[in-house]
Amino acid sequence: MNRVTVGVICGVIFGLADIIMTLMGHPPDRNASMLLQAFTSRFAIGLLSTTVSLPLHPVLSGVIVGILISLPDSIGLHTYAGVLGTGVVFGALGGWTGKALAKS
Repeated sequence: MNRVTVGVICGVIFGLADIIMTLMGHPPDRNASMLLQAFTSRFAIGLLSTTVSLPLHPVLSGVIVGILISLPDSIGLHTYAGVLGTGVVFGALGGWTGKALAKS
């Protein structure tokens, strides 16, 4: 598979995982815009962490992407550990998956 395909697959998986975590961590009265925000930021982490080309190890590149994408959400939501933590984990997983599965 190419990097973009792997990135889209990772993005969908990370986005759905974050929606599930959001629904489990909050009362069920969350609106669709909050879920869409959770999905799109994690989708971006999945896509970009697998496709970005920094002169670093892919896992470290993914962590940097995860932090940069998660930082505005964490500041806006005032939940730094949870949002940044999942950004780091998903970024590292995306970087590793991109290196392991994608063909340049």
